Amino acid sequence: MTDVLTPATDTGAVLPPLRIGRHVIESPVVLAPMAGITNRAFRRLCREYGREGSALASGGGASGATSLYVSEMITSRALVERSPESMRLIEHDPDENPRSIQLYSVDPATARAAARMLVTEDRADHIDLNFGCPVPKVTRKGGGSALPWKKDLFKAIVGAVVEEGGRRDIPVTVKMRKGIDDEHLTFLDAGLTAEAEGVAAVALHGRTASQAYSGTADWAAIKQLKETVTSVPVLGNGDIWSAEDAVRMVHETGCDGVVVGRGCLGRPWLFTDLAAAFAGTSARVTPTLGEVAATLRTHTEYLIDFYGEEERACRDIRKHIAWYLKGFPAGSTVRNSLALVDSMAALDALLATLDPDAPWPGEAAEGQRGRAGSSRTVALPDRWLESRELSEEHRRTIAEAELSVSGG
Repeated sequence: MTDVLTPATDTGAVLPPLRIGRHVIESPVVLAPMAGITNRAFRRLCREYGREGSALASGGGASGATSLYVSEMITSRALVERSPESMRLIEHDPDENPRSIQLYSVDPATARAAARMLVTEDRADHIDLNFGCPVPKVTRKGGGSALPWKKDLFKAIVGAVVEEGGRRDIPVTVKMRKGIDDEHLTFLDAGLTAEAEGVAAVALHGRTASQAYSGTADWAAIKQLKETVTSVPVLGNGDIWSAEDAVRMVHETGCDGVVVGRGCLGRPWLFTDLAAAFAGTSARVTPTLGEVAATLRTHTEYLIDFYGEEERACRDIRKHIAWYLKGFPAGSTVRNSLALVDSMAALDALLATLDPDAPWPGEAAEGQRGRAGSSRTVALPDRWLESRELSEEHRRTIAEAELSVSGG
């Protein structure tokens, strides 16, 4: 799909395949769930590049689960109620394996019902639980990265979903942050609880909720979690902008695999790089602007297939434009016009104005993608921090929250 540098070195595999329950993931890389991003269209694109990387590393046609590609977050209540958008979001391509879905819930009964639906209706092969979302509308209801503070609630949700998954050997994993802020850390006890409840792996984003995506990810916390949770894989997440970052994280933390989010925005070929890097080769993708434009167009085609509407697909691709063009010579007029595109014909006309031979810009295209934001006080339910156990008042709060968070 894109030009690849000839491997300069081959040092042998950095890590063995990642085992998530019964699934063997050839390249120990997980696509992080990202709202509005990791739909079926984007996952398809990333899978294609991941397969390319595995084939490159092995010298032949790789097959199977090259990496684990997780859906965007699905609200358990909306799933149980079968909202049309949630049902769309849990769709998978016929060749998508394992079919991976991330669930969000603040209520054990609803989480159990959603997991039971996925398991009994054969809609997933892997379930990930979201305890990492730092968005205020989620944390102020006690969800996401605020939830592990309530140890009994966290244990109940994890235990319920693991039990349902166990009915058909569907592994369950947990993705979390360090805690609410530096004074209210939860990752070590949450990791131990998840391990005791029978999860297949735990993933840690090395930031607190109060950091959002600002500052620097604390890889030392990932190392600490790896030293604490010893019977299941520990995955590291945060500030992986390149394959070299991923390998460095493994060496510094001892983690069993990496979770990649913002680093692949507008850069799905990062999965080629990652597969090659973990296989021990230095091959990296360096696409020309023409090749990037072709990938952007393919992404749009996949979105049309996903939505069934050309206009909606074109509206969706707009947010990816700046990420794809990062570092390349493309004037503001073209960039602004692309950000308003409403049809494939308009997209093609604008892409045709780009210089297809413009080479990969190197450092200008590397590094951080997506908004970092700034540190903030975390929005929480009243008196949430007064106790690690759930009060009756907070039981009512989360019951209301489960009903109020919109689907998808």
